[in-house]
Amino acid sequence: MLPRLVSSFGSAAGVWGRGAFGIVLQQLVHVARAGSPLSTMAGVTFEERGTPNSEDYRIYYRNADGPISPFHDIPLYADAEKKVFNMVVEVPRWTNAKMEIATGERLNPIKQDTKKGNLRYVANVFPHHGYIWNYGALPQTWENPHVTDESTGFMGDNDPIDVCELGSKVCRRGEVLQVKVLGVLAMIDEGETDWKLLAINVDDPLAEQLNDVADVEKLMPGYLSATVEWLRLYKVPDGKPENKFAFNGEAKDREFAHSVISDTADHWRELVTGKADAGGLDIHAVTVDDAQMKLEKDEAEAVLAGAPTLHPPAPLDNSAVNKVSFLSNSN
Repeated sequence: MLPRLVSSFGSAAGVWGRGAFGIVLQQLVHVARAGSPLSTMAGVTFEERGTPNSEDYRIYYRNADGPISPFHDIPLYADAEKKVFNMVVEVPRWTNAKMEIATGERLNPIKQDTKKGNLRYVANVFPHHGYIWNYGALPQTWENPHVTDESTGFMGDNDPIDVCELGSKVCRRGEVLQVKVLGVLAMIDEGETDWKLLAINVDDPLAEQLNDVADVEKLMPGYLSATVEWLRLYKVPDGKPENKFAFNGEAKDREFAHSVISDTADHWRELVTGKADAGGLDIHAVTVDDAQMKLEKDEAEAVLAGAPTLHPPAPLDNSAVNKVSFLSNSN
């Protein structure tokens, strides 16, 4: 039974219920902020450059000493003993713009993905609107495309490991959160392993009660099944097949997720030290002592100085963010 796109339309100011949560969906409007960089995790700030809603828009990061890469220089752990991780927020909940760490660019800023020269937006597959979690990645991880994952049988997708943060806060694009990892889904995307970690902001009201994947279903009934559905169907309106999953779509537990993170952190270490083939990735690091490609402070400052200044947002493509697709099953 394959899903069939049966209709779609633009929602002028549509309000859609969110399944088991009854959450009111909304599309966030990005407001460009001129002036000083915005604070995120302790000691790290981020700043926007270019024109939001355009191909030249970027988010860069810096610490007290200068610009840094969110891929290579933000530590994986916020607290290694307590297993608290730093998460870079690429996409706030309810938004559609497909933002990502630019792994092939110097300093690896966040940018909007493009396809055939057009900015990419994820489709709204009813009843979902945009991303249904704060979505991002763990720094200092890499899903190695040259190594077959023993548990899935597929090689990695060449990116930092993805995170779906389940908490109640709608985050800012570019924020660095401290999260607990609760479990992981093994999505198979066009023949590649694409792990999706399930995590919770440590400052969330439910954080103390959420400690493993089983707790998610107890406290947030319906969220796991909605997550699998979203990941399975989000490419179908673009004419692509459903995504598949290892383990029959079952979310593996916290311990398993931590082992996946450890593996991807080892792969990143091999990448940044030159022991793995980088391909088209930019592996210049500012703070990693044994990095093969070191970027000095003045070089990093020159990269940021060469980026466009921040401008007001370009008009948003409302047809891309408001269209709602309905799928039905068909033989």
